[in-house]
Amino acid sequence: MVIRSLELSDFRNYGFLNIEFDKGTNILFGDNAQGKTNILEAIYLCATTKSHKGSKDKDIVNFNASESHIRAYIQKQEDEIRIDMHLRKNKSKGIAIDGTRIKKAAELLGIMNVVFFSPEDLSIIKNGPAERRRFVDMELCQLDSFYLYNLNNYNKIVNQRNTLLKDLSFNPSLRDTLNIWDKQMISYGSKIMERRRSFIEQLNGIISEIHEKLSGGKEELKIFYEPNVKEEEFEEKLQEGRERDLKLKMSCVGPHRDDFSFVADGIDLRTFGSQGQQRTAALSLKLSEIEIVKKTAKDTPILLLDDVLSELDSNRQNYLLNSIGDIQTIITCTGLDDFVNNRFEINKVFQVVNGNVSAGQNGGV
Repeated sequence: MVIRSLELSDFRNYGFLNIEFDKGTNILFGDNAQGKTNILEAIYLCATTKSHKGSKDKDIVNFNASESHIRAYIQKQEDEIRIDMHLRKNKSKGIAIDGTRIKKAAELLGIMNVVFFSPEDLSIIKNGPAERRRFVDMELCQLDSFYLYNLNNYNKIVNQRNTLLKDLSFNPSLRDTLNIWDKQMISYGSKIMERRRSFIEQLNGIISEIHEKLSGGKEELKIFYEPNVKEEEFEEKLQEGRERDLKLKMSCVGPHRDDFSFVADGIDLRTFGSQGQQRTAALSLKLSEIEIVKKTAKDTPILLLDDVLSELDSNRQNYLLNSIGDIQTIITCTGLDDFVNNRFEINKVFQVVNGNVSAGQNGGV
């Protein structure tokens, strides 16, 4: 799978951009705050319908415009697919696939698989559980439409239940309706937990070998799924925690409180791992993500590396660059020194200056 070209109109700091990518390795270089990451963000949006930054559509549209357009041409095996996205400041986004508008944004997921790696991802191990859940959710939503369906419904129900918990302060007679939301939470939540568990099992079958090589054979890494509640105890725990939920006006039990631990040779890296150990585990996680997409989607993902090389030491840089192989990769950086020093072969170079992109030299460096 490759992205052949990308067109942007009034997207972030771009008035208009038409960029054609090579199927190999593409470098976007330039100073900070010139628009390099915005190009990766647009590609990520076309794959997931969301910004990797968590930005709202109104913040993505160019300051001087009321709407923005993205058009991406994807080559997926023998098929060419066109994705059009229409972002508006005051309305929900519109999405079309090959000129046909889709009713639900979720219909886009799975058409284009991407793996996004930024410096922030290097902190996924030590940061809070929300980031680890987000990693699992975004990967599963790209690969499993049933998971996406269950997760969307579960999140809606949790939000509605939380609204009810707040309303009960003014209207206690609504208390019996909590049972209705509880049953739906259990139904969708149990399916989410089951799928997360199988995903972690699949991930463990891949990450241990990668991490062993990255750590020079010094560490064995394993990921553990830590559900907030067991499926068979979900209903009981919801009942037991009802008074607490009413007091706090929020749902405190369920997979929206799950976490995942990363353990190397018996050490929980979240708490006791060094920064180097945490970063190595994060890199192992991202490289494992690539392999899972290959196995599940039967195709290669598009790899987006956002200024991540500057955050890695030379050994990790070399391992990452050597692992790219036949994957289309789009890399942002402030200069080309990393690639010159590593004698890394690149296929296309673009210089980005204040929202203007110009193609530079091609070929190996």
